[in-house]
Amino acid sequence: MALRKNVIGVINFVAMLLSIPIIGTGIWLANEQDNSCVKILQWPVIILGVLILVVALAGFVGAFWRIPWLLVFYLVAMLVLIILLACLVIFIYMVTIRGSGHLEPNRAYLEYNLDDFSGWLRQRVRSSYKWDRIKACLSTTSVCAELNQSYRMAQDFFNAHLTPIQSGCCKPPTECGYTFVNPTYWISPINTGADMDCSRWSNDQNQLCYNCDSCKAGLLANLKIEWRRADIILLITLVALKLVYLMGCYAFRNAKTEEIFRRYQQGYT
Repeated sequence: MALRKNVIGVINFVAMLLSIPIIGTGIWLANEQDNSCVKILQWPVIILGVLILVVALAGFVGAFWRIPWLLVFYLVAMLVLIILLACLVIFIYMVTIRGSGHLEPNRAYLEYNLDDFSGWLRQRVRSSYKWDRIKACLSTTSVCAELNQSYRMAQDFFNAHLTPIQSGCCKPPTECGYTFVNPTYWISPINTGADMDCSRWSNDQNQLCYNCDSCKAGLLANLKIEWRRADIILLITLVALKLVYLMGCYAFRNAKTEEIFRRYQQGYT
């Protein structure tokens, strides 16, 4: 029986370790410039990771200090958390399944359209109240200013592989026909009616295209890339956590069976 309890304790300790990549994923998202401005996914991930850590710790204590009710709490609570983690993994996949950039002639970077993304993501940036807060946060970053230090010539800039935020927020849409002066300063548009964003572009370095739908689309494209990476980590952790949980259930069931058989033998003798 003691050996079985020790095995359960080791299994719960592994479950504690598996909370680390979940918490780490949330912290990584929180440190990314775009996610730190939007603040949607990182806190649910961090909170879920912390809850898994606490529940696994409870199971670990219950196993080594022979506290049956803590083990039962671990089995029930961990099952709920695994289901929540699975729902989160599926949710991230579903909201990021749509949305990708499209090429423009003679450009290496991609352009982004807001309508290409899922409705749930679009709602996070559509309202003026939400976007004003996000825009103010983005404008304080160096994401656009860095372009002026990296690209002096127009052709070098056109051949650059920009991030979605740089493409959507730091320059006007290509179809407007603006003339390049530097990466964040453009003049003489040819076709201002091609897109509503053509008239929203500003050479004010605090404005640029932060009022553009292309900027919202670029932000969502950036989120999609980072959320997909996070989803892969969460999926791998989910599979490992499920295996550990099933091993814990099996060990706990065997331990209870041995205890019942031992009590039966003692009563018989």
